[in-house]
Amino acid sequence: MAGTIAIKNGYVFDPLNEINGEKMDIFVRDGKVVKELSAAEMKEAKVIDASGMTVMPGGVDSHSHVAGAKVNAGRSMRPEDHYKANLNKTALTHSGSGYTVPSVFKQGYDYAAMGYTTVFEAAVPPLEARHTHEEMRATPLLDMGGYLVLGNNFFLMRYIRNGDMEKAAAYVAWMMKTHKTYGIKCVNPAGVENWAWGKNVSDLDEANIHFEITPREVIKGLTEINETLGMPMPVHLHANNLGHPGCYAITKDSLKIPDGVKTKQSMDVEWAETKIDPSRDRSVYLTHLMFNSFAGTTWADCESGVKDIADYINNRDHVVIDSGCTPFGEATVMTGDGPAIHDLYTLTGNKWSNTDIEMECGSGVIPFTYLKSNPVHSLQWAMGLECLLLINDPWKTIMTTDSPNGGPFTKYPEVMTWIMSEAFRKQTFGECHKWANDRSALGGVNRELSLYDLAILTRANPAKTIGMAHRKGSLGVGADGDVTVYNLNPQQLDANNYEALLQAFRKAEYTVKGGEIVAVKGEIVSLPEKRTYYSEVHVENEREKEMLADVKEWFTYYTLALPTTLLQRNTWQTRLPYR
Repeated sequence: MAGTIAIKNGYVFDPLNEINGEKMDIFVRDGKVVKELSAAEMKEAKVIDASGMTVMPGGVDSHSHVAGAKVNAGRSMRPEDHYKANLNKTALTHSGSGYTVPSVFKQGYDYAAMGYTTVFEAAVPPLEARHTHEEMRATPLLDMGGYLVLGNNFFLMRYIRNGDMEKAAAYVAWMMKTHKTYGIKCVNPAGVENWAWGKNVSDLDEANIHFEITPREVIKGLTEINETLGMPMPVHLHANNLGHPGCYAITKDSLKIPDGVKTKQSMDVEWAETKIDPSRDRSVYLTHLMFNSFAGTTWADCESGVKDIADYINNRDHVVIDSGCTPFGEATVMTGDGPAIHDLYTLTGNKWSNTDIEMECGSGVIPFTYLKSNPVHSLQWAMGLECLLLINDPWKTIMTTDSPNGGPFTKYPEVMTWIMSEAFRKQTFGECHKWANDRSALGGVNRELSLYDLAILTRANPAKTIGMAHRKGSLGVGADGDVTVYNLNPQQLDANNYEALLQAFRKAEYTVKGGEIVAVKGEIVSLPEKRTYYSEVHVENEREKEMLADVKEWFTYYTLALPTTLLQRNTWQTRLPYR
């Protein structure tokens, strides 16, 4: 029976339902988790014997760069990246290539092989949203969505500067519907606009050129708009001065701005059963904390500032972060923060691509290699793990590599193993430059996360944070039938045997999506349908009409002329009908 499956006798880790290694069965009918199957249904169902294995919900990656013009620029400018990782065509799958920035087909297969079923693109430039949707639609197996880059948007900066928050909210609502995107992304607020003039902003109260608005005003305004609209997820913040010595201070101060903002998540959806409240309770989601946490004044005296930020987060309840770990090896650094990439280019001299400058964004791409022999790179490795180990509550953390910035998502197994095994960390410490130990707190950390913690960091909390816990990140009745089975017996788990952990996490024994087995020991065996998620948010019609009159007038001076069809409310709904 299609979409009907029974996963028997596994050790289940489902934090949203407070299930911590309980031996039990999971049943899926018509793509959804159900309490049980009838005798007749069991006769037709596919059965997985998960005896002695670990069972979790399908992996959820809430921050990755997998689709769009910036990602495709990374693919096209790096032919050497494609020589090193090739995938042959089979009767079922497409061919593909790419290591740090794989082709769309290969990235879908690679994620599924590791047990992931849901991935969200972290930055969608509005004027390139169609390209992003094309690539998300072409990526097989993964349910996807994208965050709309609005932190330097011309119209929003005008409205926020003038205090016209009702029109600003109407504009965001219209943009979400028009571009079929999911949440608000804020990159280097007010600073990227300056990059069009070869400049940046250096502190939260420095006004940018022309719009004369500060990062503090942008962060505050977008956070308030986000809650006014009842968005499914918090504002996704990439703080100012990212990647510079001393940036931890502005990051910490940025996190203080949304403190006290009351969250309001308005979602007209059917919620799966969970034991804990699955609705979001954070007002800001800080991305790739590692890159935002350098202390010191220069690269000569830089050190980790993670502990100071972690101490702040440990004493506040409005912040959630993802880590942005750097697992060593090749990477492709890509971000909507154009000035940050240019600074990296001046440091390395590597080939460099700069795009979107004439739009309301400004991204850059540069190849990069993290070396254990390099003092700063070894420090970054330690800082990334600090982000996950120094914050006490795992419900405030999400595991990422900011793929492919810190490294490709295919390095997730290494990160998982480092945070679960002190022995693996010590082994890596022995290969690193001594800065990793001398200038971070990681060497004094003996914490080892459990499989339950790991399920929070890679499933439950990403889903809860971005408002997808109504169907993702859990195995409660009504949830999507997305399940990962790892060949790992929690009753015999030995953190010192880190090779066994690495082997289990690199290729899931089974990956199930919507009740269909899609991968077995890393081999793709079926290609069920996938979905694209977006937010439908609404404001009063009168406010929308007033806002659209402004947009029509202002678009005269924009990069592209505004097609009159875009002023019609539902035009793109018919052009992008997938949900």
